[in-house]
Amino acid sequence: FAAEADMIFQHQDAGQSHILQFWTELSEGDKSSFLVELSQLDLHELREHCERAAESAANVQSASAADQQIEPVPSEFIGSIRKSDQTTLTCWENEGYLQISQNRVAMLLLAGGQGTRLGVPYPKGMYDVGLPSHKTLYQIQAERIRKVQELANAKHGSKCTVTWYIMTSEFTLDPTKNFFQENNYFGLDRSDVVMFEQRMIPAVTFDGKVILQDKGKIAMAPDGNGGLYRALVDNKVLEDMEKRGVEYLHVYCVDNILVKMADPIFIGFCVSKGADCGAKVVEKAYPAEPVGVVCRVAGVYQVVEYSELPLDLVEQRGPEGELVYSAGNICNHFFTRAFLNEVAQKYQGQLKQHVALKKVPFVDQDGNMVKPTKPNGIKMEKFVFDVFQFSRKFVAFEVLREDEFSPLKNADGAPLDTPTTARRSLLAQHYRWALAAGANFLDAQGKPLPSRPRVTQDEDPPVVCEISPLVSFFGEVRPQ
Repeated sequence: FAAEADMIFQHQDAGQSHILQFWTELSEGDKSSFLVELSQLDLHELREHCERAAESAANVQSASAADQQIEPVPSEFIGSIRKSDQTTLTCWENEGYLQISQNRVAMLLLAGGQGTRLGVPYPKGMYDVGLPSHKTLYQIQAERIRKVQELANAKHGSKCTVTWYIMTSEFTLDPTKNFFQENNYFGLDRSDVVMFEQRMIPAVTFDGKVILQDKGKIAMAPDGNGGLYRALVDNKVLEDMEKRGVEYLHVYCVDNILVKMADPIFIGFCVSKGADCGAKVVEKAYPAEPVGVVCRVAGVYQVVEYSELPLDLVEQRGPEGELVYSAGNICNHFFTRAFLNEVAQKYQGQLKQHVALKKVPFVDQDGNMVKPTKPNGIKMEKFVFDVFQFSRKFVAFEVLREDEFSPLKNADGAPLDTPTTARRSLLAQHYRWALAAGANFLDAQGKPLPSRPRVTQDEDPPVVCEISPLVSFFGEVRPQ
């Protein structure tokens, strides 16, 4: 009783006593579970979070980059696959493989989100887009790690490890862990796959009250992929990296089927430039494409959301007709461990809170479950790229969209970023690799099929050709 009374007093003091309005109706088991959940909330942080959420939602339209000094990333800080000669690319690639061979490179996967928009109740990484092999995103990525390790070992006579750090959430940790166990970690050593969990934060009403999703449960949500920096500290991940000798992290989101794991060229470029922070970008497909753009704002680097970029800048072109603000962000980043440590220790509390207005199921004052038809709640999120501003040496690296970016976000039926477009992107890439290696494809009658190296996401490649990551990492051909 004393513990319950103390808890009730504390939440009244935090202005959130409504979350206990159904306390007397709960069973002993539900009370116990609810007490555990409530005990994990810092009351001071809770009050600040609720006040900040309500204030941010009220001012969500007022924050804009339009009135700030915006510049494109200077050319001297941009590398490019398309614009660099082969000698330079090989130099960067060799540097990347050297770092990989010395166990100094690790992957860090952001996998806290569920497959809700895909219409599935499990993590996105477990999704099968319909390849002939029926490999999931997790399996494809695991096999790419195995292959890049093999290539680095062959170049340097080493036996290296690319540790795979996977940030999950309360929703994805157990399913992901079980999936990896059931599949024997896809051939990786289980000690080299490190899963950890990001924090969950309460969803809040527009007037700053925590939302109850059940009589004895608060509506919680992951704190965005920018929750990474707090999670690195909470789970002592930075210490694990230091023990393993990891100096460079390649960070990415789970849903990109074309992600080039531990990309030696990207790693080598960033290391060669002495960068502490880097971002892969793709050229925007058209001026109004709804993608964030990597820019310099008031002297610091950041991603400006497409809706915040003034129209004259969106459409601005250079002397050769190219878009000036064309560096589309694809959530694919390079960080030094030293930079991550500095952010986690000094700056993660300064990260911008982004407002997401959501339809959050809740329990009303009479205890009835309500599924709202319009947004009723605020979920506050931090974004992984908001640390660019703290970088002392930031670089961007432009890659080809058709080779490295095809996200999986929506169920089939949507116009973009679906299982069909992701599958087509990967199969088209593998078809191009086969053609570049000298392959000829025949029809059912044994007649040569004409080559069509340029295939869009709106059509299937002329032939179905899937190449295992264990055979080729990025189109390289085995020596005969």
